Amino acid sequence: MTTVSIVGAGPGAPDLLTRRAENRLQSAQVLIWTDSLVSPQIAALAPDHCEKIRSSTLTLEDVLPLMIDRAKKGLQVVRLHDGDPCLYGALSEQICGLNDAGIAVDVVPGISAYQATASALGAELTIPGLVQTIVLGRAGGRTGVPETESLENLARLKASLCLYLSARHVEEVQATLLKHYSPDTPVAIGHRVSWSDEWLQVVPLDRMAAISREQNLIRTTLYVVSPALKAGRQRSKLYSPDHDHLFRPTH
Repeated sequence: MTTVSIVGAGPGAPDLLTRRAENRLQSAQVLIWTDSLVSPQIAALAPDHCEKIRSSTLTLEDVLPLMIDRAKKGLQVVRLHDGDPCLYGALSEQICGLNDAGIAVDVVPGISAYQATASALGAELTIPGLVQTIVLGRAGGRTGVPETESLENLARLKASLCLYLSARHVEEVQATLLKHYSPDTPVAIGHRVSWSDEWLQVVPLDRMAAISREQNLIRTTLYVVSPALKAGRQRSKLYSPDHDHLFRPTH
């Protein structure tokens, strides 16, 4: 069966691509890439003879026929998404459309911005005794979210909360979060994390909106709200000498 590869480009830096993603790019004969969000350096990894189609101005009804046409001609088609295509990547409808046309899909994951942000800060988002859950979500915005997944409900968990696609609604987001997190809760604000023009700063929650506006952050911005960002020396049991497990029995 003919196959299209949907590939995650990661957060931006070319050296954060997986080896599998790089392999797919180097083998591409047709590249359809999200040029508004993916680094041109990553798209440039495709061969010179590769047909490169920018998708920032296209709809699904434009992109699907292109993928189907090129795939049915026997060409190696790569659909390149920013981050991880399984997260806010409009992946499902592309797979459905391709499968309906008899085309299989090979999905290659990518590092997500929340992982790149935590790594850049040298921060663990799951600190023993403090927070053990990471929530990936977003503000409702124009497209909305299910009521059970409202920001209000997510904030009640007081987990490490990673918010995508929310900078345009930052005042509303901050007001909602302050109902559940303390005003001094650290918030990492990351803009174009891992790009050459990355901007990344940790601020108190009650300054989240003001600083976002000062920096004119509207898109490609991630918020990581977490008490873990000011954690002390809490220690996990994993490497504790008094904690046994299958590979390290105490008796």
